[in-house]
Amino acid sequence: MSKKISGAEFPLSKIFSSDFEYVIPSYQRPYAWGVEQASELFDDLVAFFRAEAEEGYFLGSIVLIKAEGSALSQVIDGQQRLTTLTILLSSMACAHGGADKEELRPYILEPGKKMEGIMPKPRLSLRERDRDFFSKYVQDLQIDSLIEIDPSSLNNESQINIRKNAEYFVGAVQETFPNSKDLEAFSHFLLTRCYLVAVSTPSQESAFRVFSVMNSRGLNLQHTDIIKADTIGKLKSEVDQEAYNKKWESMEVDLTRSGFNDLFAYIRMIYAKEKAKRSLLEEFRAYVLPYNPDAKCFIDNVLKPYADALEDIRTASYAATSHAEEINYYITWLNRIDNSDWIPPAILFLKKNRSKPKRVARFFEMLERLAAYMHICRFNVNDRIEVYAHVISDIQSDLQPDDMEALDLDEEDCEAFREALDGNIYELAPRRRNYLILRLDSFISDGAATYDPRILTIEHVLPQTVPVDSEWRDWWPDASIRKEWLHRLANLVPLNKKKNSSAQNYEFADKCRIYFAGTKSVSSYALTSQVISQQEWTPESVEKRQGMLLKVLYEGWAIDSGS
Repeated sequence: MSKKISGAEFPLSKIFSSDFEYVIPSYQRPYAWGVEQASELFDDLVAFFRAEAEEGYFLGSIVLIKAEGSALSQVIDGQQRLTTLTILLSSMACAHGGADKEELRPYILEPGKKMEGIMPKPRLSLRERDRDFFSKYVQDLQIDSLIEIDPSSLNNESQINIRKNAEYFVGAVQETFPNSKDLEAFSHFLLTRCYLVAVSTPSQESAFRVFSVMNSRGLNLQHTDIIKADTIGKLKSEVDQEAYNKKWESMEVDLTRSGFNDLFAYIRMIYAKEKAKRSLLEEFRAYVLPYNPDAKCFIDNVLKPYADALEDIRTASYAATSHAEEINYYITWLNRIDNSDWIPPAILFLKKNRSKPKRVARFFEMLERLAAYMHICRFNVNDRIEVYAHVISDIQSDLQPDDMEALDLDEEDCEAFREALDGNIYELAPRRRNYLILRLDSFISDGAATYDPRILTIEHVLPQTVPVDSEWRDWWPDASIRKEWLHRLANLVPLNKKKNSSAQNYEFADKCRIYFAGTKSVSSYALTSQVISQQEWTPESVEKRQGMLLKVLYEGWAIDSGS
């Protein structure tokens, strides 16, 4: 009887071999990884390659529908990694004039083995709508031709992501490995010391069951449960065990099981000050518990104060006789940023300085500016963690916020921030541009406005398509000037309703009256109200507005030149 489920660890040289013929089923979502995920993968690989001479690097697992003895493998989980790794291999094959093209090509394209009945074909076949595109440019090693394509001419978001990631990898490989010998060594590492676990099952039903179990969010045993058993198990008295068990469970209830697990990851970061390389349990045992051998002290003096700080941050509910409103204002904006990398330094500072609200207020003011800078300037997770690790070190050195070099922005940082704010904001990822537009609106309204980002859309005032016989064409006759201003701050307004595509090309006065007006003709956004009060929308008025809005942001975040 054949095995129903099998799993084994394979190096990439085996993953991309004739043992596997990957096919992405049509019901799978499109390729969705962007440059942020691709750069994180590449940075992690390079860092490990440089730090470890012999250890293997684990890339995760993939779930396949694959009959025993057959190469055909329908990918149920792992599409994003397999596709991204193929783009990376293709970019490496094209580097340095294609010096290693023939060596790397077989890991991208099955060359075929006539005597074994193996036909030439790609190692990976994407969904049908992207299959030919991926084969033509990535798997046929036409990366340069791919990068030359204007993204706006591509058919869908998946193809845009493939092109962007190829462009990123080409630049990153060239910059990181300017010498072909160094790239050859990295290629050897990638193929022989980087591993994926392939879990195979012959039926769709069992494959989805495996996928569900592997990604379960149920109440299965978590690493925090094991740490709890280890910690409370050290207490000799049953009375103490019962008392501290109640304390532990109370914190878990307050933060929720998921939030409590996050707390342990944040504490690990405070002690390790680097990105996790192993499981939370392994790293907590390595970095945290050796410094906290006494179970009572660990729970009372470490876990409970950090849990209280995290609860204040999650709910923006810091309480004090002064500065509390200001502190919670900054915490609220930090919580709108789409990563939690800032939380470890935040809970550390709050734990150490809870009774000093003026100092806490200054810290969160500076932390919000730093987090916003990295958010808008598109720092990847590795760069963010490195910055926050330095902030943690400064806090542990008992420095005042204004003396924390890592928390501050120097003139070079401020210049990069200003340049990003004056760029094509609409082309930022939605989470970044929405955050920026709302933050700008809050500066204009002096923080008085409240927002529900779930119904937020960003609209162009000057439309993206200008009708020929329109007032827009009279005001903006030069297409190059329209293109220069279309996606910048001055031409963007927030709406608290869904976009209406039929209204986007209204004349300016009609757009303000019908489309931009909120309930009872009053917009809930200060930015939009400003536009409604305008009589015209010309290049001169938009340029003047741009200067005004940038001034508001520069002053709000204290990034004026020379400030």
